[in-house]
Order: sequence, then C-alpha cells, then structure tokens
Amino acid sequence: MNKIPINIRAFIALLHDVIVAIIAWFGAYLLRFNFEIPAEFTFSMMDSVIWVVTLQVFVFVSFGLYRGVWRFASVSDLKRIFLAITSATALIIVGLFMMQANIVIPRSVIILDPLLLILMMGGSRFAYRAWKEYRYYGITLKQGSPVVVLGAGEAAVALVKDLTRSPQWRVVGLLDDDRSVLGREVFGVRVCGAINDLSAVSKRLNVNHVIVAMPSAQHQNRRIAIELANQLGLEVLIVPAIDDLISGKVSVSQIRKVDVEDLLGRDAVRLDCSGLQKLINHQVVLVSGAGGSIGSELCRQIVKFNPVTLICLDISEFSLYQLEQELSSRQLPTKLIYVTTDVKNKVRLDNLIAQYKPSVVFHAAAYKHVPMMENGNVWEALSNNVIGTHTLAQACKEAGVAKFVLISTDKAVNPTNVMGASKRLAEMVCQGLQDDLTDDAVGTRFVMVRFGNVLGSSGSVIPKFREQIAKGGPVTITHPEITRYFMSIPEAAQLVMQAGLMGKGGEIFVLDMGEPVKIAALAADMIRLSGLQQDEIKIEYVGLRPGEKLYEELLADDEHTMPTPHEKLRIAKARQSDAVWVKKLMKWIEGSSGADENLLKTELAIWVEEYSPQMQLDSKPIKSIQLEQITLH
Repeated sequence: MNKIPINIRAFIALLHDVIVAIIAWFGAYLLRFNFEIPAEFTFSMMDSVIWVVTLQVFVFVSFGLYRGVWRFASVSDLKRIFLAITSATALIIVGLFMMQANIVIPRSVIILDPLLLILMMGGSRFAYRAWKEYRYYGITLKQGSPVVVLGAGEAAVALVKDLTRSPQWRVVGLLDDDRSVLGREVFGVRVCGAINDLSAVSKRLNVNHVIVAMPSAQHQNRRIAIELANQLGLEVLIVPAIDDLISGKVSVSQIRKVDVEDLLGRDAVRLDCSGLQKLINHQVVLVSGAGGSIGSELCRQIVKFNPVTLICLDISEFSLYQLEQELSSRQLPTKLIYVTTDVKNKVRLDNLIAQYKPSVVFHAAAYKHVPMMENGNVWEALSNNVIGTHTLAQACKEAGVAKFVLISTDKAVNPTNVMGASKRLAEMVCQGLQDDLTDDAVGTRFVMVRFGNVLGSSGSVIPKFREQIAKGGPVTITHPEITRYFMSIPEAAQLVMQAGLMGKGGEIFVLDMGEPVKIAALAADMIRLSGLQQDEIKIEYVGLRPGEKLYEELLADDEHTMPTPHEKLRIAKARQSDAVWVKKLMKWIEGSSGADENLLKTELAIWVEEYSPQMQLDSKPIKSIQLEQITLH
C-alpha cells in the first residue's frame, strides 16, 4: 500500500484540529448552559467561532504541531499541545479585552474550551498511536516467548517499554526485592513478587527465559539472581552494563546472553571526576601500548575527559589501526595522534615529547605473556620491560612531563618468572628516577599501579576457554588449585587513572582485586553458561607452565600497605632504589644481550632479591658475563 505523502498527512491533521476546535467551542457553550443555550449566547457563540478557531489554528501551526507523526505521539507532543492551547487561550482573552462589549462570552467557556481541546487533540493522537501499535504489534505480541524480568527499576521499566514492540518477547511478569513496588504494574505488566519467588512464578507463568535488568545494582545481587535462574534451568539474558547505557553506546533492549564477565564483574568504580578533569581536560596525554587491552581501554576512558590531544603509541601497526577505526567513528573533539614506534627508541621518543609536550603519560607497553618470556626470550623481556620503561621515563623526566604512570602487575610480587621480575625492575626504575618533590614543586612524578588479570584481555584464560568450548573441548587447566585475581578492563583503566591523579611521586598503588577466583570453577561456569553440562566438555589438567605460580600475590613479604581516600586503592611500601642503582641496572641489561638464559636468571635474582628463578635444564652457555660487584640499595 502506498504511503500518504507527508504534506497530505499534515493537512489531514490540520483539518482534524480545525474540526476539533469548532466542536470544543460549541461543546464549551453546551456544557456551560446544560445543553440549553439562550438565544443571545447562541448569537455570540456563532459570531465568535470563526475568529477564535482561526486564531487557535494559527497558534497551532506556529508551535509546530504538524511536524510530528501521530504514530509516535509522546509526552513531549502532549506538552507542545498544552503550551499551544494555553497560548491561544491567552490571545483569545486579549482579543476579547480589545473588543470589549462587542461580544459577550461567558468566562466559564474560556476555561472549558482549552480543557476540551487538550482532551480531544491529545486523546485523538494517542488513540491513533495505540491503534497503529495494536495493528502492527498486537498479533505478534501474543505469539512472543513469555519472559520474566528480574528488577523493576528504571532499566527494567525502559526494557518493558521497548519489548512491547518486540515480536520475539512478551514480558509476563516482573520480580523485585523492593516491597514498595510489589503488586504494581509497569506498562500493564505486574510486579509479581521478590526475586526469590522466581521458581514459583516461572512455573505459574510457564516461562523458560529470564532477563536480568539490574545494571545499577550491586554485583553480588546480580550474581545471586543469575545463579538462581541457572539453578532453575532457565535461559538467562541480561541488559547491557550501566556505563554503556549512560554513554549511549547501547540501548536497554539490546539484551544478550549472560557471560562469565557478568559473574566475575564487580561494582562500579567511584571516580574523582572533577580531579580527573583537572588532570586530563585540555591537556596532552600520551598512552604507550595503546593498541593493547589495557592501553586501548585507557584511551577510551581518557577521551571522556576531553584532552586537547591524545597520542596513541604502539609498536603494532595493526593494533593502532583497530584503535583508530574505533575512535575515529565517534567524532571526538580530541585531536588523535597515532604513532608507531618502539619504546626503546630514545631519539623518536625525545622528538615526540618535545613536539607535543604531553603533561601525562600512561606507560602500558610491555611483554606480558609469562611462559613465552620464561624460556628463549629472557633478555627481550628485560630489554622491553625494563630498558623500554627507563627510556620513556627518562625522556619524560628530561622534558618535564608532570605525571608518568607505569602499569605494573601482581606478578611483580615475589616473582617466580622473568616477566614478573622484569616488571618489578620497571617499578624500581621509576622509583630510582623519582626526585624528592614538595607538593608544589615542578618535576615528573612517577606513579606505579599494580593489579592482576583483566577479564577478556588478549592472551588471557577466558578467550582461550571460549575457543576450547566452541571446539567441543577439552578445556585445559594447568592445576586443580590454581587461582587468580580478576577485574574488568574498564575498571582497571579507571583505577589506573584514579591512581595517576592521586600519586604524589614514587608510590606503588595496589588495586583492590577482590577475592581470588579458582580457575577450575571459572571453567565450569563458562561450560554451564555455554548451554552445556560439565560432563559434555572434558576438563584436562596439564601442569603448571614455566614460571607459573598457583597463587598470585599483590604484596611482597616485606611490604605493607597504607590506605588512601579511595576504597579500591592502597599504597604499597616496597624496597626503594636510587639513580645510581638504576644506572648499574641499565649497564647490566645492556651488556647481557646474547647471554645464557640460566646465567641471566641467576644474576636477575641479585637485582630482584625476592625472585625465585626457574632454570632451563637443557640450556647451553653462549658467553659469560663479567658482572662487576654490585651494591644494592
């Protein structure tokens, strides 16, 4: 069927309102005189209707009442109708005052007429919308799969509203622990009880699907709701995270299946937004390792605070390309610079910092894969993670960059692997470069941030498990008792920024990683969430990999922490270093290229006293190293 042209629709709507305005004017007289209008007032009614309606229609057109589409009539349209009718009534009163006694119109008619107009003009539009929605969605709604929504807050209300048009879902009930909403209705859907009533409600309403619509609730409450639905054998869906909803990246109706991140996720981070505005807003910021999991998320978080320029630095051209494609689509006011270089390239870094003059640098570039760095790449790990950190940090110090934030790791604590030891050295390099600065002194303040694994990062266990489950198994785990700390990538990036703001220089901030997670339990959760039973996917234990520990720590044995104003950040008091120590360290690493890896590990334990090296049995010496006697500070 051909659609009616827009101008014809507007004319029909205008004609409708002309007829309604005439009916409202006559109706106001009829109501005023109980449907028995005296002859003298009949004359005034007929004599005034032409100019009154003409004036009203002129105001209606001026207020743009005919630019909207009745099918999508909303509260904003009703507000516009109300303002237009109110303005028209005010003009009618002014017109009567100017004409004085020429026409006598009862005051009650002046009151009744706008009331009738609002009822008829607004009512007809909403009636048309209801008819259209029933025509398009009424039949399919009855055929949609019944679903219960857990939650009755703002997100749940928005979800129920959006799903009224969905041919796939039919919301038949809401559950919420807030007793004040019990028994109430949301768009015709009743709040049937508390979340613990899910078993009885799902049987009574014959539902097989549940949507968790509690994005702003505490993580533990969401997890309890998800696990309850899983225990009942219901298919669980969830609305997007609250940060994504607020940012407008997604809508509440974009429901998805529950993922393991929803079970391991944590409560939202409280940020000092005003402080971060001062740190980042209208500043130049540089992020090294910008193409990686943490670096790219840092870039996403940083641009929210509108730096004048963001320099995204990475050695991987493809990673930078992916980041460029994502950020360029967002039409940001920030100038974005993409730089491919190695953090060990001092000349390039010096020129870059001199050209753009960043005030804050986040250093996320590093080799992070423990087994790969343990054997065959020991010197490369030391070179990239230690020399690279020193090169960039020294360039920042020489240029007077205000803040340098190093992304460290929990594997730097009592390390049993080269990667962890190299990151501990990177921390000590930054400490050794730190000058003693008063609060108002000018100089570079080095801040280190130490945290554990992030959910879904490249090379992490979760993407690996997903791939193994998709292939039908087996899921390989190194040890039945192995545990790790986890946090989401956005949370880690936000806390890194918060630590960078709070740091005065030389501190090692430790993020609150919550409770450690047993990897075997994580694998079981992922198998169950994939819709399979654990006996359908085999779990194999393959033994610890080179350099791997059963348990990760966030503090070394000789360290203690101090609280900070932020509940998720503490400051570690660790063994310090100085500039002389740093120079000796750089000389040792630079002179160790090509050395036997067992010898490197042995000498690495001199620099990192808490390091427990694992030797490679079949390694053959290439050359010995003449290591001068070292005094550690």
